Amino acid sequence: MGQFEQTRRVFMATTAAAAAGTTAFAAAPARTAPKYTRHNVTSPKGQEMLKSYAKGVAAMLALPPEHPHNWFRNAFVHLMDCPHGNWWFYVWHRGFIGYFEETIRNLSGNPEFALPYWDWTELPRIPEGLFDGPLTPASAAFAPTTGNLNIFTNKMKPAMKAYWDNLSSAQRSQLIKRGYKTFDLMWNDVTGYSPSADAGISGNMAYAITCGSRYLSPDNPGFDAKTLDAVSPAKIAAGLAPVDFYNEDNTRSFTSSKTPSHNTAPSGATKFSVLEGFPHNKVHNCIGGVGAVDPGPYGSMTNFLSPVDPIFFMHHANMDRLWDVWTRKQQAFGLPILPTGDDLRTLAEEPFLFYVNGKGEYVGHSKAGAYFDTAVFDYGYAPARDDGRLLTPRPKLKGRKAAPAPIMAQPDGQGATAAVPRGVIDDHLADRLPAPLIAQVTIARPGGYSTTREFDVLINAPPGVTHVEADSPYYAGTVSFFGPIMAMHGDHEGMEMSVDTTFAVPLPQKPQAFNLLGAAAPVAVSIRVIPAHDRDAAAPVLKGVSLHSY
Repeated sequence: MGQFEQTRRVFMATTAAAAAGTTAFAAAPARTAPKYTRHNVTSPKGQEMLKSYAKGVAAMLALPPEHPHNWFRNAFVHLMDCPHGNWWFYVWHRGFIGYFEETIRNLSGNPEFALPYWDWTELPRIPEGLFDGPLTPASAAFAPTTGNLNIFTNKMKPAMKAYWDNLSSAQRSQLIKRGYKTFDLMWNDVTGYSPSADAGISGNMAYAITCGSRYLSPDNPGFDAKTLDAVSPAKIAAGLAPVDFYNEDNTRSFTSSKTPSHNTAPSGATKFSVLEGFPHNKVHNCIGGVGAVDPGPYGSMTNFLSPVDPIFFMHHANMDRLWDVWTRKQQAFGLPILPTGDDLRTLAEEPFLFYVNGKGEYVGHSKAGAYFDTAVFDYGYAPARDDGRLLTPRPKLKGRKAAPAPIMAQPDGQGATAAVPRGVIDDHLADRLPAPLIAQVTIARPGGYSTTREFDVLINAPPGVTHVEADSPYYAGTVSFFGPIMAMHGDHEGMEMSVDTTFAVPLPQKPQAFNLLGAAAPVAVSIRVIPAHDRDAAAPVLKGVSLHSY
């Protein structure tokens, strides 16, 4: 059976099961072994693949800007079309990375090439080899294009304008939804220029100069402590715990918000899932320098030209791997791996119009449903160290039911307090709940000229605490925004806007984080949110907090 026919049959079987109201995915035909295997970059096979990866990147860098496979042209596909903060995040990136992998396979001369994945939970630092030659955007290989903004503009802007002028009406319609009514509005996100301010905002530049294109360096290759927390086994397990591909309650949802289009800009409806809100966003920001170089300019990974850094593809290969792990977990327990009914049709029918395949051809009209399964690119993942643990069901409560969800907390501007049954806290601390206790935290994302992108979530911190380190008993995690602060990518009218965004925050399993006074009394759990780095920045307005256990 051909890979595309197999994908079609898998999708049809899933759709039929959804229409019949069943939860099983077992109707899909048995999978044959994939042709390509993506290996951990730390493995001998992964390191071998890096050599071909470097050859392919060098070949793409050498192509003229008019060529669809030019390295920077490829990054513009992400800037113009990528979804973040919505339920198309995983499936769109699967297509983008899959076609990129085909491109490297063809240009490197290695017909067996498969993109290595970077398991940052196992290796929380830039992998070996990614500071060498064309595998770092800070190398001389990038300087002919990224040496300074004038060089970048003179080399890339004419080619991108010619491409823009030949876009289809369907592509233009999607770009308008994204906030790009004109080419100039799109290019403003490259330079960080704000029409309403008539000035540049360095932190919003998608362009990054060669010497500043990656914050982490050979002398400073490792994650900071708060990024270590974001990629910790506990955060990953919490992100894989949901049994719904999408749930309006983002503490129970594997994916982020359901939006009208994958190009709908983040809005008040944005609800980040655990995996996108924590490891995805925080790793991007750590590599790009958020915190360390606030208020910018940042490295490539921090904004929407992030694929300029070759590590982008290995970062997203790991996010795709986690989707695959979640899918296999669902299948093992007889649970659905996709939405059902009308939601499935809406998700599957979304058009993706900007991909370029491995032959340098524009893919044209394709739909999200084509990329639901890894069979579309005939690849699989080599087993990872923690797969067995992540695929093992958590124990069920015995003799005690979880508290009704949600437990609401009333915000008072800077904080909110909820009364949680003592038994729920005890079960959370003893790891007896099906998933950790999770706070749903809604904050007003700063608009205007604010440069703050990361905020620490504190639990039961005294009022005078305005800064914490990752080892603080009050620290629950750092919520991160990836991409420009502006409310919409094109910044037409949005400089004065602040946008409400909801994060699912797994609470720490540390007794000292809770005031456990009285054996049976409800436990007061207080939540505050403060700027993670700039102690002089204003705290965001806390719009809502609820605690969930299930």
